[in-house]
Amino acid sequence: MRLGTVRVGESRLAAVEREGHWYALEVSASTPLEAVLASGAGRVARLAASATEPIEGAVPVAPLRPGKIVAIGLNYLDHIREAGMDRPERPLMFAKFPSSVIGPGEEIVVDEELTERVDWEVELAVVIGTPLRHADEKEALAGIAGYTVANDVSARDLQFADGQWTRGKNLDTFCPLGPVIVTPDEIDDPQALALRTVVNGETVQDSTTAEMLFGVAELLAYCSRAFTLEPGDVVLTGTPWGCGEFMTPRRSLRPGDVVEVSVEGVGSLRNPVVGRR
Repeated sequence: MRLGTVRVGESRLAAVEREGHWYALEVSASTPLEAVLASGAGRVARLAASATEPIEGAVPVAPLRPGKIVAIGLNYLDHIREAGMDRPERPLMFAKFPSSVIGPGEEIVVDEELTERVDWEVELAVVIGTPLRHADEKEALAGIAGYTVANDVSARDLQFADGQWTRGKNLDTFCPLGPVIVTPDEIDDPQALALRTVVNGETVQDSTTAEMLFGVAELLAYCSRAFTLEPGDVVLTGTPWGCGEFMTPRRSLRPGDVVEVSVEGVGSLRNPVVGRR
C-alpha cells in the first residue's frame, strides 16, 4: 500500500494513493496517519480497501508528523570512502527535529546569512508502527509500518564548525519527507534498493542500500536497546556517496536549485530551493 497525507483546504486527511489518485481512509479527519499506522496492518488494509471515492483537490504534504527523528551518520561504505573517514564501530546516531519536516514540492529555505554550504543527502526512511524496546532484529523488522524517502539537508559549515551536528542538521525545512509511505509488503528487501539524487537535472548520487554498513534491522534493534521507538517515529538510515561537500570543486545548494531524491519502490521527492524572505 502507498499511504500518505493530503491537504484539502484547511484539512489534513490520511489517504491511500492508487495510480496517481488519492482516496481518503475512513477515519476522523483529526486522526493523523501515524496513529492509523500504529493501529496495525490489518486495520490499515481494511481502511485502504474501503477507500473508493477519490478526493477532489488533494495536495500531498509530508506523510506524517514524526514524534522523533533518529538519524544515522556515516552508514554507507561508499560515503565513508568519499569522506576519507574510518568505519564507525557502531551506528553513529543524531537527531533531527520534527520542526524541520516539509513535504513534496515545499521549499527548502537557505538563509545565506547563516550558511553557505548546504548539502543534499538522499536517505531511506523507516517509519515505526509498533513500539520497539530491546527488540531483536526479527522483532525490529516486524515493527516497521513502512518506508518513505528523506532528504537529510545539512548545513556543512555549521555542522563542522559547531563540533556536533544539532544546528547544522535542524534548520527549518531541512528534512523533506515523502511523497508516500510504502508498507513493508511492497518492499521485498530493504537492503536492495536503488537511491538517487538529481540536482537541476544532473544525477549526483546513485547507489544502493546494499552499501549500508549497518542494515535496517540492525539499526532499529540497536536504537531500541537505548530508547523506545514509538509509532510514528522515523529513522533515517544514512546516505551514500555523492554529497556536494566532498566533490571537487565543492558544491552546495543555492536559491533557484531544484533537488529530487528517490528510493526504488518508494518514490521521488522533489523540492525547490529558495532564499530566506
